[in-house]
Amino acid sequence: MTVFRMGEAAELLGVSVDTVRRWVDAGRLTAGRDEQGHRVIDGVDLAAFVRAQAGDPESRTEESSARNRLRGIVTAVVKDAVMAQVDIQAGPFRVVSLMSREAVDELDLKVGSVAVAVIKSTTVVVEKPTANAGSRGRAGS
Repeated sequence: MTVFRMGEAAELLGVSVDTVRRWVDAGRLTAGRDEQGHRVIDGVDLAAFVRAQAGDPESRTEESSARNRLRGIVTAVVKDAVMAQVDIQAGPFRVVSLMSREAVDELDLKVGSVAVAVIKSTTVVVEKPTANAGSRGRAGS
């Protein structure tokens, strides 16, 4: 079983340690203690918490087969005669989209506006970080 210390969970969720601590203290997130007495969160419990926070995908008003939707703020728009690049900051994630200039103009995308990046891909690369590259989850008993 993988467990995460409070700071590790906060880093993964893109929130402060105080926020995670408040969630635990309020009973929204379950934490136990490791052999050193540090509060830890079971990886399965953390995953369930994150899924619950994501909301109901069926509550969307538009119909789409895409399930990966990241709501964020437009941080950059670079347009040329035909194409455009739109940068969206969605929580801790930067999403860059290349699209037609016409689409950017029709959507009226500007720095500071809210946008949703809808990601639909047949190829998604999933990597597991190595211990030296910042993997913080701990295999436990």
